[in-house]
Amino acid sequence: MPRRRTSSSSSSTAPRNRTPQPVRIQRRTFGDVVKAGLALVALLVLVVGVPGALAVFIGWPLPREVPSLQWLQSEITVSTFLNILTVVVWLAWAQFTACVLVEVKAALSGVGVPGRVPGAGPSQLLARQLVAALLLVGATAASLTPGLSQLGHGMEGNQKPAVAAAQQTPGLFAQQQEQAADSAAALAAQASQAAAHADAKQHGDTKYYRIQPPEGRHHDSLWEIAQRHLGDGRRYKEIYELNKDRVQPDGSKLSEASLIRPGWIMEMPGDARGGDLVEVPDTGAQVSPDLQQQLHDYAKTGDQAHGSAQGGAEGVSGGGQVSVPQQRPAPAPDPGHQQRDGGDVASDSADSFGLPEALLTAPLLAAGLLGALGRRRRQALWQSAYGAVGGRRGMQPPTPTGDAADAQDALLVGADPEGVRLLDRSLRGLATQLAAESRALPTVYAAWLTGGDLHLQLAQPAGRPPAPWQLGQDQTFWMLARADGERYEDVDTAAPFPGLVSLGTLDDSRLLLNLEAVPGIVSLSGREADRAAFFASVAAELATNGWSDRMTITLVGFGENLTPLAPSRLRHLDGIDDLIETMEAETRQRRGALGAAGHDSVLTGRTGPAQHTRWAPHLVLLAAQPSAEDAVTLAELASDASRLGIGYLVGTETGELPGASWEMEVTPEGRLLAPLLGLELDAQLLPLPQQRAVVELFVEADPERDPQGPAPAPPFLVDISEQGRPAVYARLVGPYEIIGLDTPDGDRSALLHEALALLLLHREGVHPRVLSSALWPRGVTDDVRDALLDRLRVWLGTDPDGTPRLSADPTGRLVLAKSVVSDLDVLRSLYHEATQGKGVDSRVVRGRLLTDALVLVRGPLLADRPEGRYRWLTHEIIDAQLPLLVADIGLALSAFHLEKDRAEKAIEALGAALNSAPGDERLWHELLRATHATGDDDRLRALAADLVARGGARGVPPRTEALLDELLPSWRGGATAAG
Repeated sequence: MPRRRTSSSSSSTAPRNRTPQPVRIQRRTFGDVVKAGLALVALLVLVVGVPGALAVFIGWPLPREVPSLQWLQSEITVSTFLNILTVVVWLAWAQFTACVLVEVKAALSGVGVPGRVPGAGPSQLLARQLVAALLLVGATAASLTPGLSQLGHGMEGNQKPAVAAAQQTPGLFAQQQEQAADSAAALAAQASQAAAHADAKQHGDTKYYRIQPPEGRHHDSLWEIAQRHLGDGRRYKEIYELNKDRVQPDGSKLSEASLIRPGWIMEMPGDARGGDLVEVPDTGAQVSPDLQQQLHDYAKTGDQAHGSAQGGAEGVSGGGQVSVPQQRPAPAPDPGHQQRDGGDVASDSADSFGLPEALLTAPLLAAGLLGALGRRRRQALWQSAYGAVGGRRGMQPPTPTGDAADAQDALLVGADPEGVRLLDRSLRGLATQLAAESRALPTVYAAWLTGGDLHLQLAQPAGRPPAPWQLGQDQTFWMLARADGERYEDVDTAAPFPGLVSLGTLDDSRLLLNLEAVPGIVSLSGREADRAAFFASVAAELATNGWSDRMTITLVGFGENLTPLAPSRLRHLDGIDDLIETMEAETRQRRGALGAAGHDSVLTGRTGPAQHTRWAPHLVLLAAQPSAEDAVTLAELASDASRLGIGYLVGTETGELPGASWEMEVTPEGRLLAPLLGLELDAQLLPLPQQRAVVELFVEADPERDPQGPAPAPPFLVDISEQGRPAVYARLVGPYEIIGLDTPDGDRSALLHEALALLLLHREGVHPRVLSSALWPRGVTDDVRDALLDRLRVWLGTDPDGTPRLSADPTGRLVLAKSVVSDLDVLRSLYHEATQGKGVDSRVVRGRLLTDALVLVRGPLLADRPEGRYRWLTHEIIDAQLPLLVADIGLALSAFHLEKDRAEKAIEALGAALNSAPGDERLWHELLRATHATGDDDRLRALAADLVARGGARGVPPRTEALLDELLPSWRGGATAAG
């Protein structure tokens, strides 16, 4: 089915850049003088003659006293009709006179687009032409206004509204760079352009444009300027090349293609046209003296800039001086520790132990993947526990092997959940504070995590930030110290900048780009495999990050296998045709929705009443090279995308992509280059082998996968007979106790106990880097880690046959001997033996095993763990596994007693299980049935009232409600009375 195209005045065959043409000399002719005289006469007639004639020949047209009802009912005479017509003419004269005043003021100021008089389109156009013709007698009139030949044409060219936040590029931060000119073609193009510019200055006036201040959230931009005055927005680079590195009136420089500020002066190519341009020399009296001086000063910087471009390679580099966000002095590190602030992983050693570096060095990506994987495994666990009988109750997630195991270990080592939490809470807290002050969210292009601090780069100054935020190195930087950010708590507000995604690192700083705020398309060039690895990293982080709410990520040309990471966020389209059709429809829908809601951008919409359900970003990742025609269409769609919350990242094989606002390149060495922005980073990549390994982890944890065969056995079964008494016994279910070992020295006891607990919860083995990362989340040196392992081996000792109780398996992972056992191992073994072992064929054995298992439950896991330690438990699912396992044991023991009509015993077993799993609905259902079996209606009513009270405002769950209707039909009356 052919897709519909958006009409465009731009041709897909238009050249990427054009050489500026010389400006023709503007000479006044006798015809110009005649036109000026006629214009003066016309203005005098319309502005002075019309009111004079009305006053002399018609007089006062309105009644001189308040008309009565009888006057209103009288016949309309010729005199009445003339009076009404006279009022209309007076109003038309007043409107035209206002238009003349507006146009004269704009012409005399020398810059700016004249203001619009409401409802005066044709009148204002006529006034503009007459004023322009009158000013033709001045030296600058031809460049200040359109010619008389344009009378009757539309005013769109001069009065197009600026696209919100369009085509600006943040002044990102890097060290001072000097990029050598290694391309003869680029040098030749630069010299050719400089020669054309010099020729234009030799033969006539040079045209200039002053950047206009923003109107609301709409900003002037090089793309818009090129569209208005050169007829093609893609020619913005010509304007950039003419003005880069030249000193502006405020002392700053244009060093990035689209970062422009109000009040800056832009020299224009020779073929520029339009009414808001100024020509130099001889600006005459039509321009203020200050502006005239600024223009002359700026013209001199142009001579110097182009001279230096011809004289050396500096003109080809295209890079200015940019700076890293200013950092506060870092606190002194703890002895034996290496800092991991800002997201960089501290190396436990120069050797990565075979773990994939791509995941070790991507802390925010790793934290997102690890969190999403944990949620997926919990969902599978709950779905299994509440599913059909014989499902995977109390299941242990499948133990990954090979590359998947290495990927999981790398996630555990590399993840920085604290950094994610800091970023999320800080951004939401900032949004809440701004909303409380009735301030709009600023447009944020990028964020840096530097030394633990958070730096936001704004598209434009937005005043002082609310405390504890501070202004950074200039008005476009807002900074939050880590210590201040840690004081933020969770707030119920929409994520303000969900499109932030990691690009890479520069020294100790990590850069996040706000894809939905970039004005236009971001292009990525490089080898196909390198581009794919970059795209995959961006897609995976956007799909799983912790600082976003809802979003849609559309993948085209890659990523079919990434969908398991987040099926609700990731969407794959077959080709560019489908993408354009989809985005044309969504762009129209979002524009309409914003207009209907009265918002000018998604940022204002996110602070409104519908913040949680509207304005979610849509980020498009297109790895396939678009055709020239498709590239133009995408550029048109992206021109207004930042206002609508839509971002585009598009791959290109050649590096040439029409309409690209930002151009980046990923090199075979893993560097991300953006010369126009002055950036050179270590790119964050997710190569294909790591993609497959991560996806395998998610596929294995898919809750929709049907289990094959019986429930899997626990990863470690112990001998529960008298002969299987362990040498070391640790009690983890409840308060932490260890039997069979001496208590180590006080200073090191807590660390050794924590290390042993981690090993006991992972009988399959623990990677040394995972162990050290769990104990020291901010990093640790090799000698400290090795000393701990030596002390742990000495403390655990050896078995009677001399075998050490802590050793390494062939993969290098640390494993405990079978003689070291925890009560959790025994609990799992007893339940497995009762339901799948000896208890299957012997009722007596099953009852004894289940009873022994329930006796072991003394409370939650590690109930007395000290605050601040065992943070690695947040990555585990044991907190969900243990209550379900206890509930399964209680249900099995209750069923065992009810078979013999021992309702009281069943109630006792269920009560014991509820102490550890109070939220398990299955236990309450069985408790209702067991209580009903006693025949005590009062006791059943009391239990029903307890359930109603527990439900609170949410009420009783539907299944529980249905069961109460079956067992106690009168329960609703009791609930009403109790309420």
